Amino acid sequence: MDRIYVIEDDENIRNLLTIALEGFGYEAEGFETAEEGLARMKEELPSLAIFDWMLPGMDGVEAIRLIRQTEGMGELPIMLLTAKEKELDKVVGLDCGADDYMVKPFGVLELSARIRSLLRRARRKNGGDSLSYQGISVNKKTREVTSSGRKVELTLKEFELLAYLLENQARVVTRDELLNQIWGYEYDGETRTLDMHIRTLRQKLGEEGGSCIKTIRGVGYRMIKSEA
Repeated sequence: MDRIYVIEDDENIRNLLTIALEGFGYEAEGFETAEEGLARMKEELPSLAIFDWMLPGMDGVEAIRLIRQTEGMGELPIMLLTAKEKELDKVVGLDCGADDYMVKPFGVLELSARIRSLLRRARRKNGGDSLSYQGISVNKKTREVTSSGRKVELTLKEFELLAYLLENQARVVTRDELLNQIWGYEYDGETRTLDMHIRTLRQKLGEEGGSCIKTIRGVGYRMIKSEA
């Protein structure tokens, strides 16, 4: 059974989430602070962690950055919860290493769908195939990525997004296809999650690598020869 840690300082929300997750068939544990959650992770790593952004002491973003730098925890699927809804806040949240982002208030059914998607992607077995394009190299077995010879650290979703684009580099990949294949469900039409992941992915790949991901207006994205 998958175990999920909920790190949320609001007791009512924390209890609501743990009860809802248990109702969906998960084992759930709640923690008031990031420090408590991180200490528990050192004892037993969960299948997934849900962090609130605004926490007493270490905040959720800082905790996620720490997890991504900790050996043995780097690929833990992480959901970030927050009342911050500005686009820049979402970019910061995703760039810190969160794999997904939900703005309060939210529905538990949508949260459950996103959790299932994160767990499904995390469990998916990757072969030892290597993908490459115009100086970008991806090792699906070790999950290592380089761009122009420089190692690039990507979140789970960024990695899957890049790998999917490289696997389908001969054609245009539509937005709906990316949402369904990478996230496993359809976002509302106003959601900018895909756009923000593409933006941060381009930034991390650098000028040369990032310019290989071309936006096909009104359709989706395609890998092209670098214009840098």
